[in-house]
Amino acid sequence: MTFGEQPAYLRVAGDLRKKIVDGSLPPHTRLPSQARIREEYGVSDTVALEARKVLMAEGLVEGRSGSGTYVRERPVPRRIARTGFRGPGASSPFRQEQAADGVRGTWESRSEQAEASGAVAERLGIRVGDRVMCTKYVFRDAGEAMMLSTSWEPLAVTGRTPVMLPEEGPLGGCGVVDRMAAIDVVVDNVAEEVGARPGLAEELLALGGVPGHVVLVVQRTYYASGRPVETADIVVPADRYRVAYHLPVR
Repeated sequence: MTFGEQPAYLRVAGDLRKKIVDGSLPPHTRLPSQARIREEYGVSDTVALEARKVLMAEGLVEGRSGSGTYVRERPVPRRIARTGFRGPGASSPFRQEQAADGVRGTWESRSEQAEASGAVAERLGIRVGDRVMCTKYVFRDAGEAMMLSTSWEPLAVTGRTPVMLPEEGPLGGCGVVDRMAAIDVVVDNVAEEVGARPGLAEELLALGGVPGHVVLVVQRTYYASGRPVETADIVVPADRYRVAYHLPVR
């Protein structure tokens, strides 16, 4: 292959992609059949099939059982704010950010004790098998699942205290910083690492995605004097949301 050349299936996929993006093939329009693609572009059945697979993997089209392949509605990405600023009052970052955007979000949570896996133990600086409180969240915007979160807190820090359950008790839902302060643990640093990967089946089921969709994953860890006191995986559908950071200048 000489420089600049592309395999035939990518050239076909690129032309169909252009038609989808510019509106020549609007949402809910049926994609040309494999036979039509073969005839229009002068390619083999194999090339036509591979081109359709590319568009499906990119999330531009979706198959409908017994009906064919159709152009998907392309959502306009919305913003999820991440910020180092926290105003007065005992409120979690999600609650503050929703209020700042004038959005009335809802959430569900479930907490249970668990043993730290290798990955969680490494992030919390504890031993594999140490007891942690694992809390799973589903955050919704106007009823639509927008974000999942799983957090882990070492019970060596919060066990047998009023804040052992993040969403229950007198400080339930107040956020990590305020809850830790209530037991004389001063959170002074937070680190976040953002990555992307294909969504797990259970994540896409909860978020309303389809197999192959990409999710953004924010790995967040709160520290108190260098000691990790909470770590979490925050999962966001990449086709519907963007993660925006607003950080104070020191």
